[in-house]
Amino acid sequence: MVNFGNAGGVRDRANPELKLQRMIQVRDQVLDELNRDRVPASESCARIINYTKNTKDYMIPSSFPDKREDPYNPVVKQSSGCCIIM
Repeated sequence: MVNFGNAGGVRDRANPELKLQRMIQVRDQVLDELNRDRVPASESCARIINYTKNTKDYMIPSSFPDKREDPYNPVVKQSSGCCIIM
């Protein structure tokens, strides 16, 4: 005969108070999830697109219309042929 753990339910019958507490916990978790504010996926996508369009990413140089705004772009003056290594 194969033992399938708690197939007989001996532990469940031995302590019904614990079983009731667990059921109440599960019910409370389900009610919390039910009451959570939901946002449709289309609205979430629209918010992400709006954020990426209106927020500068300082790691992408192409997002700077003016190179003087780029904090990572060193201001290079006319030099005598020397190169600058960063």
